[in-house]
Amino acid sequence: MFCHLRPVRRLCLEKICPHWFLSSRTLSGAEAINALRPFYFAVHPDFFGQHPREREVNENSLKRLSVYLENLQKPGFKSLKPTQLTFYVRETEQNSSEGQEPFSTSGFRAVKFTLHTRDLLSTVLYILNSCSLSVEHIQSSNTNVRPQPLKEAKRMPDRPIKWDKSYYHFTGFKDPHEDPEQVSRMETTLTWQRSWGVAHRCSQLQSLGRLAQQNLETLKNAKGCTIVFTDRSGMSAVGHVMLGTMDVHHHWTKLFERLPSYFDLQRRLMLLEDQISYLLGGIQVVYIEELQPVLTLEEYYSLLDVFHNRLLKNRVPFHPRSLRGLQMILNSDRYAPSLHELGHFNIPSLCDPANLHWFILTKAQQARDNMKRKEELKVIENELIQASTKKFSLEKFYKEPSVSSIQMVDCCKRLLEQSLPYLQGMHLCISHFYSVMQDGDLCIPWNWKDGEAIK
Repeated sequence: MFCHLRPVRRLCLEKICPHWFLSSRTLSGAEAINALRPFYFAVHPDFFGQHPREREVNENSLKRLSVYLENLQKPGFKSLKPTQLTFYVRETEQNSSEGQEPFSTSGFRAVKFTLHTRDLLSTVLYILNSCSLSVEHIQSSNTNVRPQPLKEAKRMPDRPIKWDKSYYHFTGFKDPHEDPEQVSRMETTLTWQRSWGVAHRCSQLQSLGRLAQQNLETLKNAKGCTIVFTDRSGMSAVGHVMLGTMDVHHHWTKLFERLPSYFDLQRRLMLLEDQISYLLGGIQVVYIEELQPVLTLEEYYSLLDVFHNRLLKNRVPFHPRSLRGLQMILNSDRYAPSLHELGHFNIPSLCDPANLHWFILTKAQQARDNMKRKEELKVIENELIQASTKKFSLEKFYKEPSVSSIQMVDCCKRLLEQSLPYLQGMHLCISHFYSVMQDGDLCIPWNWKDGEAIK
């Protein structure tokens, strides 16, 4: 999203924010949305088009659930009235394991439960267990979480469930079997959109620190989020909290107060992505920051909504899950679909569905080949970065997000042919131009030429 976004700098917020920012592990609003994604996919009304009664039940229950989750995130709430909910749960790959009660001939079953929990974590666990959905993706990121027996929930099988790798690919969750040393809790991360100097960054951190001291409860909403200091305030298309550096504390405070509503919009955005994926044979809708325009969450939701409505009006006959493993990004500035060299489809939001169907089917195999090549290039790129760092004794070696793997590989191969002793201990950034940043990092273009003058 940000073409000049530097590598993420993880800062210890204890120095600028109160201790609650790094307290014992709980779920933030954004994490709760992600944790409930399998649930939303199993109960969303748009998948019950041929069953109007069940669709209406799920619509009403989702509205009441949304209010319950929003109230949990409001500062200073004391207690909530027990809320009884009924959902019709679709048969999906995530809940079709042995040991569960069979689904009806229509492919869904009714689940009733009453919410009486007092925090997001226990609420999420209660919902997933009630619908016989896995909680492993939460346990893998929180060592304090254990499945709890539920009086009203349907009994879970005694044996642990090991999900197919497609589950993790679809939901975006980490596979605990592949990443046993995953960090047990997510810290709040600070990044900068531009290459501001150290003095400017310190000033922004001091402003955030003062805001934390003045508005403790409000700032709690940002726990677990990525905060980006940039040109305008809001939430980005990928869910990052954007703090406009020219805005006053009043604007920042209003933004933090609105985060629960942003989390709700983010949940609806994820559902839209899932619905589009369902209509297009399982192709995954992604947002690639360095390759797409800078969009706010509202702008990106509107773009997805327009495309989704066009698909509903002009159904395209993709076989279910026939395009799983492929990816697409949605654009508003293109009029014809294209295939990127990295393997993802560039799809205009106003693309004709018939043309889209033909294009994707004819380019599907090439897309898979490109994605395979991308993964191979990534491995080669990492190896060359390590070799270059070691040969030149660099303190830090990285690239701008806008520099592709192909460009980085070419750059590193030519660098390794050189003798550059003066780079020892330096920070070297591969970019598109020559420059020296205020914090001392040296930037060179990926297509540098031997003997080229540096101004």
